[in-house]
Amino acid sequence: MGIGTLAHAAGHLPLKQLTEKLSGRGIDFVQLALSKAISDIDTSLGRLSPALANHIGEQFHRAGIRIGVLGCYINPIHPDPLQRRHEINRFKEHLRFARDFGTSIVATETADLTTYLSQDSERYEAMGWAILKQTVEELAEEAERWGVFIGLEPVFTHTLSSTEKMVRILDEIPSSNLGVVFDPVNLMPPTAVEAQEVFLDQAFAAFGDRIVLAHLKDVVIQNNKRQEVRSGKGIFQTKTFLEKLHRVKPGIDISLEQLADDTIDETIQYVRSLLS
Repeated sequence: MGIGTLAHAAGHLPLKQLTEKLSGRGIDFVQLALSKAISDIDTSLGRLSPALANHIGEQFHRAGIRIGVLGCYINPIHPDPLQRRHEINRFKEHLRFARDFGTSIVATETADLTTYLSQDSERYEAMGWAILKQTVEELAEEAERWGVFIGLEPVFTHTLSSTEKMVRILDEIPSSNLGVVFDPVNLMPPTAVEAQEVFLDQAFAAFGDRIVLAHLKDVVIQNNKRQEVRSGKGIFQTKTFLEKLHRVKPGIDISLEQLADDTIDETIQYVRSLLS
């Protein structure tokens, strides 16, 4: 299994400095959110090109690191149609150039479940779902043109708020280019903390074959509030998850989250120790 992290865990830095800082630290790949990680190159909408994407990919390759996934975390149900169109176009641009960066996955979450609550307290979930479906259908068409994957990440407070809803979007949009970014801590509701194995088994049974990337972190509960922390510092059953993940998707990339530059090395060593 490939072990990586968010490129911007090392900071928002010039490209050469960023890759040098990440090199030699046991990182197989990065999840690269361009604007969050690279400070000396304008990667805003309309600026990307095959040459620029290749240049960025080559800098990581020289550091011995793959770009495993592009993080393009848009709001696919933004209430402002003009802003939503801008974000859709930005995601589509990432899809077009993904392979020039050396990856085949562009990932996003799906925005807050309550986005339309103030507009309609009874129908807000259905409103958000309808717009999400419309957006993802358009993005899936673009992904199919370029032979790349959209990685949708379900989160228990977002539009894709459950295992069942993740299955539903895959059923309603029957595209082979839709995949799942499975972050078990993000998807696991507070009610499942005491029954983590049941939650994991249900999720793997429901969409395990569609997982294209895993995210990994930990969680603590203090005063009935969740706090996300780095792996090994909470109550998530990390080893159990990794064993189940390996059975379903051997060799898949795992991106570690909640890291900072001074915790990357220790956390990567911890996770690798669980895989050995």
